[in-house]
Amino acid sequence: MILPELKIGHLTARVPIIQGGMAVKISMAPLAAAVANEGGIGLIAATGLSEDELRQEIRQAKALSDGIIGINCMFAAKVFANLVKVAIEEKIDLIVAGAGFSRDIFQWGKESNTPIVPIVSSARLAKLAEKMGAAAVIVEGKEAGGHLGTDESMKKIVPEVVEAVKIPVIAAGGIVDGTDIVEAFQMGVQGVQMGTRFVASDESSASEAFKKLYIQSTHDDIILIDSPVGLPGRGLKNPFWQKLEQGNDLAPENCIGCLKHCSRRFCILDALNRAQQGDLEFGLVFSGEDVEKIKEVLPVKEIFRRLLQEAEDYPKESVDIQ
Repeated sequence: MILPELKIGHLTARVPIIQGGMAVKISMAPLAAAVANEGGIGLIAATGLSEDELRQEIRQAKALSDGIIGINCMFAAKVFANLVKVAIEEKIDLIVAGAGFSRDIFQWGKESNTPIVPIVSSARLAKLAEKMGAAAVIVEGKEAGGHLGTDESMKKIVPEVVEAVKIPVIAAGGIVDGTDIVEAFQMGVQGVQMGTRFVASDESSASEAFKKLYIQSTHDDIILIDSPVGLPGRGLKNPFWQKLEQGNDLAPENCIGCLKHCSRRFCILDALNRAQQGDLEFGLVFSGEDVEKIKEVLPVKEIFRRLLQEAEDYPKESVDIQ
């Protein structure tokens, strides 16, 4: 299958692949720009950044690429509105929002002509997003890494959303190779979002220890944790996870109040920051369910080449794109 273009609002991506905005500080300017340069949509992970840091990342990404650059921001973060407004001021191409549902963001997008793409996990929420002015929706199932809004498979939710809305539908969760992409398109989507595959890239800002854990992990290493955010989180077994399982007291001594609501069982911002920097003893490593498919860290250019080749080589007689 030759993959079609992806149109979101006034934007057209030559390749219908959105790179997930993995926080904290995994998806930064080098990764987003590299993906945009290959014809996809690159996302900078805004959550966990200061306003000045986000400005710098957006400007760096735009200096590295004239492709489509967006941000991903968690609604659960207290500074959500500030970060979104910074991105709009910097004339970001589009905004992806997850970990909660913002109604205000659609008005901000309308005023600035910035496409808003919420992450949803049900047809009901997708219909609400369309009614409020979403340019597209990303439908994320339980297979995804990081914070999850559902315990249902993407393969169950996507057909329901495709049936319910007329705006572009983008599948996310468990999409790692070209075969996964084609199978998502067979469900009627217009694009896919891929996070886990791009963590294990040269341009990802994840630490070498983080990437090494990815390529060494098997399906038995996949875990779910109760995040202080109030959502389950999909990740990988490591020393920090073991401490959580053993009931160790990991409550932060100096809470900075980064979330709108937090259980304070541990500091999610600190745990994700530590993992990004290579401290797996006290760092949380998020990952999608199908990480075991990834056997090596590759440049983004090579990842795209392989994805497009795998999609093209998919058995033609079984492809029925809606």
